[in-house]
Amino acid sequence: MPVSAAADAAALNPYHFGFKKSKHQEPASINEEGFKGIVQKNEAIFLGDVTKKELYLTFDNGYENGYTAKILDVLKEHQVPAIFFVTGHYVQDQPELVKRIVDEGHLVGNHSWSHPDMSQISNQRLKEELDKVKSGVSQLTSQKEMRYLRPPRGIFNDRILAASKELGYTSVFWSIAYKDWDTKAQRGAQYAYDSVMNQLHPGAVILLHSVSSDNAAALSRIIIAAKEQGYEFKSLDQMQARTY
Repeated sequence: MPVSAAADAAALNPYHFGFKKSKHQEPASINEEGFKGIVQKNEAIFLGDVTKKELYLTFDNGYENGYTAKILDVLKEHQVPAIFFVTGHYVQDQPELVKRIVDEGHLVGNHSWSHPDMSQISNQRLKEELDKVKSGVSQLTSQKEMRYLRPPRGIFNDRILAASKELGYTSVFWSIAYKDWDTKAQRGAQYAYDSVMNQLHPGAVILLHSVSSDNAAALSRIIIAAKEQGYEFKSLDQMQARTY
């Protein structure tokens, strides 16, 4: 296979984002996942500055399950910023919550209009998916720009990260996560608390799903405990350095 053809094929190779979990507050890593170079080259976010005790809260909002308002209440009580990655369904179904997110000082990120496997769609379809969400949020709220993207299901390839970057987006992955999205397999607030706190590390980007009752119940404790350990929660707009 010619070199150019091999390079093109590599750019199309899909990956499912994964990482080696943090232990003992050492940073999570993607050194053995096979895609570190692609993430770095396309300036995606996986970690912030691991020399600083800063945390970044991110929520995926594909649909509403009755817990986002409580999550927003907790964030407001503790004066903690976050970003909520929304789909087209969420924008259409929950306009008041989208407005509240922005009104209370949080960011809204792009999670695509229809939640496709982005590695399998064209660059033109990608643009349409992202533009529809951006336009919908802009019409509802005072947030007129949208700079952050989370690929649905964490599936991506080099082409899609590069195309997203060309459209003005920074792709955002994560360094703390657990299986919280299955609404039929919730295991209680203590499990959510332990799952997050056991992975806590400087510069962490925390992924939580707003459909989880466990997350809603544990969030206040997580914030309090993290602050007691000297951590500060920041907005993605405040991230000054990235680690890969």
